[in-house]
Amino acid sequence: MTGIFSPHPNPTLRVLSLGLGVQSTTLLEMACEGEITPAPDFALFADTQAEPRGVYEHLTRLQRRNSIPFPIKVIGKGNLRQSVEQSINSTGGRFASVPFFVKDEAGSIGAGRRQCTKEFKLEPIWKAIRQELGVEPKRRVPKGTVVEVWIGITTDEIIRVSPDRHAWAHNRFPLIEKHMSRGDCMEWLKRREIAVPVKSRCVFCPFTSNEEWRRIKADDPEQWADACDVDRKIRDGGKSRGLRGQQFVHRSGMPLDEADLRVPDPRQGTMGELCGGVSCGT
Repeated sequence: MTGIFSPHPNPTLRVLSLGLGVQSTTLLEMACEGEITPAPDFALFADTQAEPRGVYEHLTRLQRRNSIPFPIKVIGKGNLRQSVEQSINSTGGRFASVPFFVKDEAGSIGAGRRQCTKEFKLEPIWKAIRQELGVEPKRRVPKGTVVEVWIGITTDEIIRVSPDRHAWAHNRFPLIEKHMSRGDCMEWLKRREIAVPVKSRCVFCPFTSNEEWRRIKADDPEQWADACDVDRKIRDGGKSRGLRGQQFVHRSGMPLDEADLRVPDPRQGTMGELCGGVSCGT
């Protein structure tokens, strides 16, 4: 039997889940150099159309290279930011909720439901894989089909490791096979003079630490302004979904441009710290 940390001996298809962050970029580069074999048939980037500018610049650089021996396919379900803002504007359509923090009239703070990853990341990936297999919607994947999915989780995020809910999918974690942490990935890229990519996640992701918000505010004013703009627009956007309170990007329940970012807040975790299982890609 193939273990959760082992490659499948004979998969029908090998797919690299490309989030375009540090870990999945390292996976891609290792595959290019033959350090992880056999190479994937293709890589999939599920685009929410709400990533930082640096992510799209990184994608463009990869797409222009001739040395990548497999295609990078960009898929998606639309614009997540637009979906969020349309809900606020009362268009009447259902949208995938982002787990913004909700503060009620008494000042208590909780988190909203998280559907964005499932609908804007995972569902497009599985739809693309089924299309590649030639399986029509609502049809069963043929018996004996195995899709090996490479996921860029490292040893410092091992809590996120899990099998896939699809019986025909085999999740593989090559960086854990190699006992690599996120820091190891960064060093691996630097030794080869490969630019370390920016964090891959939506510009308004609530799973952003104070340290990261400070970096964004200082180094990327455009991204900071975008995040603050979304934060203002979501304030009362949960009422149409029955939320009893106002929504905030920051865990403090304060507007993002007023929140105290000077000290680490253990409650304002990063995506890797708060996401269980396979999430937005890294």
